[in-house]
Amino acid sequence: MSKLEVDKTRPVLVTGATGYVAGWIVKRLLEEGVTVHAAVRNPDDRSKIRHLDELAEKLPGTIRYFKADLLDNGSFDDAMAGCGIVFHTASPFTLNIRDPQKELVDPALLGTRNVLETANRTDSVKRVVLTSSCAAIYGDNADINTTPDGVFTEEVWNSSSSLGHAPYSYSKAVAEREAWEIARRQSAWQLVVLNPSLVIGPGVNPHGTSESFNIVRQMGDGRMKSGVPDLGLGAVDVRDLADAHLRAAYLPQAKGRHIISGHNTSLLGIAKALLPNFAAYPVPRRTLPKWLVWLVAPIVDRSTTRKFVSRNVGFSWFADSSKSARELGMVYRPLESSIRDMFQQMIDNGLIPKP
Repeated sequence: MSKLEVDKTRPVLVTGATGYVAGWIVKRLLEEGVTVHAAVRNPDDRSKIRHLDELAEKLPGTIRYFKADLLDNGSFDDAMAGCGIVFHTASPFTLNIRDPQKELVDPALLGTRNVLETANRTDSVKRVVLTSSCAAIYGDNADINTTPDGVFTEEVWNSSSSLGHAPYSYSKAVAEREAWEIARRQSAWQLVVLNPSLVIGPGVNPHGTSESFNIVRQMGDGRMKSGVPDLGLGAVDVRDLADAHLRAAYLPQAKGRHIISGHNTSLLGIAKALLPNFAAYPVPRRTLPKWLVWLVAPIVDRSTTRKFVSRNVGFSWFADSSKSARELGMVYRPLESSIRDMFQQMIDNGLIPKP
């Protein structure tokens, strides 16, 4: 990122700093010599922040921890004080839920409102970079049939998800809409939004958790050896996504939404990308028939409904990420290297048993 002028004079805030994506953002900022205000739920729990401390010891930047909670209004005031840029990454990504309103929508929507209203009170803030998701653009793969050119773009919004169907996607859509609404009502700071597809790649925290790790683990531990659903999706390396965040923060021309996705692929495409390096593992090599997935998926996984299967399995996924290349200068690394590094890290940490 040699061409990027990074302002080191003001600290920056990273919410949800212990998260999978946030870890790499913090690392990149520390590499650039920036002072990072890391907002976490409990700064006294050293086990959650040890990996960030280890980064800060080796890199030119500085990290300071602040206690903050998405649902506690005003709790980001101290963390944001003096910051020129806010990276709002904190939002739950889990599919195994009991109460979607409480576990997904409230933290995403109310948390975004809390952080951005704090920005309204903080004169030093000039730009907010929001980590949204392609889930705010589409809810089901079948939605691609209603797009203007059969491709997902930044102009498309998810209108098919709800509390009862694809609640995670619904939470991302309502949170991003709220962010744009708050941004429109003020002129002190600029909002730039990133909409990544499925994030893959190794974690800064080798023991981190994300739904991405759950999917890849199943590709290596034998649970998917009989095959995977024919499910199209996008994928992006977490390191590329972190790079995109810094570009969204510091490039003067960055504005609006940006699809951050390196590859239009599928579950089988990701599995095939593993085979050159991990053929000895029970990596899936074929897709399962849709009728079988429809029949057994809700029994195997309560979060996978038959409506989800009907509207996603058997559909390709295409998104246009050319805006990220054009305006942010993004260049995405190969799918094979991303999944190789992630899979190897999971083997090294005992998350995937050796064959």
